[in-house]
Amino acid sequence: MAEIIYEDNHIIAIYKKASDLAQGDKTGDEPIDVEVKKYIALKYKKPGDVYLGLVHRLDRPVSGVMLFARTSKALERMNEMFRTKQVKKTYLAIVRERPPEDEATITHYLKKNEEQNKSYVYDTEVKGSKEASLTYRLKGRSEKFYLLEVEIHTGRHHQIRAQLAKIGCPIKGDLKYGYSRSNEDGSISLLARRLEFIHPVRKEPVIITAHLPEGDIWHVFQASIE
Repeated sequence: MAEIIYEDNHIIAIYKKASDLAQGDKTGDEPIDVEVKKYIALKYKKPGDVYLGLVHRLDRPVSGVMLFARTSKALERMNEMFRTKQVKKTYLAIVRERPPEDEATITHYLKKNEEQNKSYVYDTEVKGSKEASLTYRLKGRSEKFYLLEVEIHTGRHHQIRAQLAKIGCPIKGDLKYGYSRSNEDGSISLLARRLEFIHPVRKEPVIITAHLPEGDIWHVFQASIE
């Protein structure tokens, strides 16, 4: 069963493991939302189909906070907050190469190739591209790797993966964007660490934080993160 890290009558957040599928796809594997619906139905003894709205999604090899809405009102309001950039989204990424600067805001233009399920990055606007912006900060280093904290300002397809690769820092394990070898468990070393927003109904600040994934590579950076 998915690990619940925040829950109230309006929204529910889970810890998505890298192997979990965010939405149904051609693999036929059971997506995480089906698990969450089963959990709600069992806990609250709800008969029939349980309402659950997907607020945002994470790529399959990515782990971390994933948020759902339990009511249509909450979904509508959360969608609007994401659209108008009222949600602060913070990620952690492990890379092998040191970035050009210890802290920077980078802006590119991304164009998605549907057949390849991959985004291509351009320095200037091209037909069909969308602007993508993020800020990264160097948070720690180990003998072989660097830890980056990333705040995304836009929500583009594979944005962090593509933009970090563009500046010479592909994420550990991310073969699609140029890393040399895969992680043993099929993950990439990218964690959706934290979501910060105003509650869609109660209007109170909410901060939801994911723990680090299992594995020595993440725990090397434990002191840098805390």
